[in-house]
Amino acid sequence: MPTRVGAHITGTVWKIEVKSGDRVVPGQVLLIIESMKMEMSVESPVAGTVQEVLVSPEQAVEEGDVLVTLS
Repeated sequence: MPTRVGAHITGTVWKIEVKSGDRVVPGQVLLIIESMKMEMSVESPVAGTVQEVLVSPEQAVEEGDVLVTLS
């Protein structure tokens, strides 16, 4: 069952650090969200492989939106 990584804050996707197929470790930065002129990292909660990146740069996201799936 894939791990779904969600936004912990409302903002705009500023930078994506991974792509499908990348191996990640716990704590690795997956992407960065800009919110209220602050940059907030979204980190991997588990080790695994990026299955899909569901957002693109400059996309607005809401708290709880799924951003990345890991397997």
